Amino acid sequence: MHIHILGICGTFMGGIAVLAKQAGHRVTGCDANVYPPMSTQLEQQGIELIQGWDASQLDLAPDLYVVGNAVVRGNPLMEAILDRGLPYVSGPQWLSEVILRDPAHPKWVLAVAGTHGKTTTTSMLSWILEYAGLAPGFLVGGVPQNFGISARLPGEPRQEPGGRSPFFVIEADEYDTAFFDKRSKFVHYRPRTAILNNLEFDHADIFADLGAIETQFHHLVRTIPASGLIVANGREQSLDRVLARGCWTRVERFGADSGWQVGASSADGFEVCLDGQSQGTVRWDLLGDHNRQNALAALAAARHVGVPVDVGIAALAAFQNVKRRMEVRGVAAGVTVYDDFAHHPSAIATTIAGLRERVGSARILAVLEPRSNTMKLGAMKALLPGSLESADLTFCFGASLGWSPAEALAPLGARALCFDQLDALVASVASHAKAGDHVLVMSNGGFGGVHGKLLAALANATMA
Repeated sequence: MHIHILGICGTFMGGIAVLAKQAGHRVTGCDANVYPPMSTQLEQQGIELIQGWDASQLDLAPDLYVVGNAVVRGNPLMEAILDRGLPYVSGPQWLSEVILRDPAHPKWVLAVAGTHGKTTTTSMLSWILEYAGLAPGFLVGGVPQNFGISARLPGEPRQEPGGRSPFFVIEADEYDTAFFDKRSKFVHYRPRTAILNNLEFDHADIFADLGAIETQFHHLVRTIPASGLIVANGREQSLDRVLARGCWTRVERFGADSGWQVGASSADGFEVCLDGQSQGTVRWDLLGDHNRQNALAALAAARHVGVPVDVGIAALAAFQNVKRRMEVRGVAAGVTVYDDFAHHPSAIATTIAGLRERVGSARILAVLEPRSNTMKLGAMKALLPGSLESADLTFCFGASLGWSPAEALAPLGARALCFDQLDALVASVASHAKAGDHVLVMSNGGFGGVHGKLLAALANATMA
């Protein structure tokens, strides 16, 4: 079958493209804004990419159009598809019907939901199952460095030569499915094992308030069988409210006074405890308590499919994280430049806290692009100063916002500088940076290639 994917460069739809190609389909796709890592992955997979939404793409005559949730009414290609009555389906529905509920190879779905940490936790869980020889399939909203690809079909388990793994790990997003299906993506997946990592207000463009998102999580909980498992963050009152609305599945909690807990921790690892009993120590160099909590959730979910905790702990010691999650992009003039996907105030705060834990009193220069729909609407602007408090300096790129970042960040005083020209921001960071500093770039987009521009400017400042 030939499928043509609209919005193919989104992290989810790019993963759909990879799965479809691996399943033997001919895959083409189109998008408007293209940047790594997804554009690079598509190129490596030999998937044909067309720039833009021109209706002439109908001449490709695919058997099916798979539509991403970035596509809206008025899109020229989508309007042509509708006018001609051509077959189309959403990405989550295609995934559910073709991959997850394939009658020849039924899947045990492990879904990772939450406002933050989905990509990292999904990657951890996939790697634990891989390390244990279970050869899971997965779809992650990023590129796990242990695998070098964002999605794959299940493989051959080590203990079952010639067989195919039933396990599929998926990042379960609460964002809506498509312009014609306003349910959250994750209601399509029907997991047997589900991680509820956390739950805060986000996606102000489609949700009126936190209660609306809690309702969608409640809908997810209603799909999990009684024989399944919910791994829930015990610190989140919002998740308590979700489960109180109805839960028919066993629940294990992490991060609270009982269940899965972090014991003693240090710069090179932390102790895993379950119901007060030590299970061993994870030795790794990931930053922050948020990653320790992610690890607890992944260990609990992996245990549900038969992976002993000690095997999971050993796997985490070899976990390499995800591209664009505190990824070091380079060092110039003694200044280290990081790339991170943080874009919600809570994620920004935990990302800076994790780096602070590592670098101590060294200066952190936060470079922020408020790019998500929620940020553009200004729904979170009052929380930004608090989330950036631990940074020594903040440089904010505020082009095309409907609100003033300078006004929003005024509580930070002279420690916050705002720009609507990227080159001016780069020059300012380079002029303020000193050897030993850490420049933390945070955006959920390409940010105009700012990481390379910063490294070049820092190097040039040294040579001048």
